[in-house]
Amino acid sequence: MLHILYFVHDLADPAVRRRVLMLQAGGARVTLAGFRRDDNALAAVHGIEPIELGRTRDAQFAQRIAAVAKSALKLRGSLRGVDRPDVIIGRNLEMLAVANRARAIFGGDMPVVYECLDIHRLLLRPDMFGGALRGIERHFGADAALLLTSSPAFVERYFRPRSGLDLPIVLLENKVLALDGTVEQPVLAPRPPAKGEPWRIGWFGALRCRKSLQLLSDFARRMDGRFEIILRGRPAYSEFGDFDGSVRAAPHLRFAGPYKNPEDLSAIYGEVQFSWAIDFFEEGLNSSWLLPNRLYEGGLHGAVPIAMDGTETGRFLSSRKIGLTLEKADVADLVSRLGDMSEERYLAAFDAVALQDRRQWMTDRADCQGLVQRLASLTRANGQTAELQTLPQLHRNRGGLQ
Repeated sequence: MLHILYFVHDLADPAVRRRVLMLQAGGARVTLAGFRRDDNALAAVHGIEPIELGRTRDAQFAQRIAAVAKSALKLRGSLRGVDRPDVIIGRNLEMLAVANRARAIFGGDMPVVYECLDIHRLLLRPDMFGGALRGIERHFGADAALLLTSSPAFVERYFRPRSGLDLPIVLLENKVLALDGTVEQPVLAPRPPAKGEPWRIGWFGALRCRKSLQLLSDFARRMDGRFEIILRGRPAYSEFGDFDGSVRAAPHLRFAGPYKNPEDLSAIYGEVQFSWAIDFFEEGLNSSWLLPNRLYEGGLHGAVPIAMDGTETGRFLSSRKIGLTLEKADVADLVSRLGDMSEERYLAAFDAVALQDRRQWMTDRADCQGLVQRLASLTRANGQTAELQTLPQLHRNRGGLQ
């Protein structure tokens, strides 16, 4: 059984839980180690007791670097009792540095994989600081065996033209982990609001975008009860002046707390007609390039996605002729797109989503096995060439990965 040592930046991140479950479903044994930013019981993985390397804080880059440096000095002791891994994965740049340190501790000959699902704005700065940070990424990534990332735009806009890394690439989109029939094939039915009820927009997941909160609050106020905004997930409190106070003060907007992914997805998306798939957190950069979790979650469960024109998410929707896209990030444009929503318009938009191939929204057990086989191949591969693969390609090429 392939043994993977997985270093993560935030043990409380639900996406970390999803990746661990994916690796386990693919047949790997996972040792999880990393930092904790807050407590989140919903991110726990049954049967895994993570190795905690310390505490970090959101939006505190200097503190995170200091914590990583401190943990590197104590890493040998932290890993005492851990079996020698076959593969080491570092999720995000700081964890790539820790992964390299772990490889040296264990003997220096097992492959290290760089998992990068967001391009931090500091990496994109055009000044000396940005150049230095990219140099650090090149240093720690130079001997990596593979890059895992989640959007084609990350490859096209950053990794190939700017990063200086020349690695084989596997595209792991943020699809819903579907390991049983109930999640795999949810029964889709349109859900127009009952008479007198509002249309509902769900903004679910990592809530870190102050501009989205303001825009949705203003829209709900303008609609005066015709629309309700439901928020669920983990607010990044460091990005808001007063998240809880802002939500309480906003009419027709409510925060319904965290949820478990994928177990709760059917229930929470079943409450809404539309899914907010917009993020202005790093506007024009990472937020324009990513394909968010909520895009796939909402698509699988029949919620009509809302995106910005000109972003990777907007291009995704346009190529499939689904969803609604905004030309401008303002209330007037949002009102013009949704304000006169009718049951007829909603049903047409719902049908377009429902007719999509369901597999584009899901990661199934065969995908998990394909990923683990790809990782296992690193222990035997020689002279890998730079290429971009997706999980479906891994399925087609599975015989060549043995």
